[in-house]
Amino acid sequence: MRRISQRPEMKRATDIAAMINNDRMAAGAALDEALMALHGSGEPSELCALHQLAAQFWGDDTAQAAFHRTHAYIYALEAGDREAEAALFETLAAEGRI
Repeated sequence: MRRISQRPEMKRATDIAAMINNDRMAAGAALDEALMALHGSGEPSELCALHQLAAQFWGDDTAQAAFHRTHAYIYALEAGDREAEAALFETLAAEGRI
């Protein structure tokens, strides 16, 4: 299992969120890298946060935002994050995706 702590150069969701307003292109690249690196890592909380951030980042693309929101919901379920689960379910239901 890969752990984020073994990849110090990779940014976490909170770091990427802080980058978005200053350098959107770099933030997008860091977000893509983190999502790919953590796939299958066993870190559902971080993956949930990253997918929620990706849904916001690509909010102008309805399909892509919904894709990331759905993944965030699945990772919220896996992580046992009831608050994120409820918020994501509400948003997905309002969009007619659940």
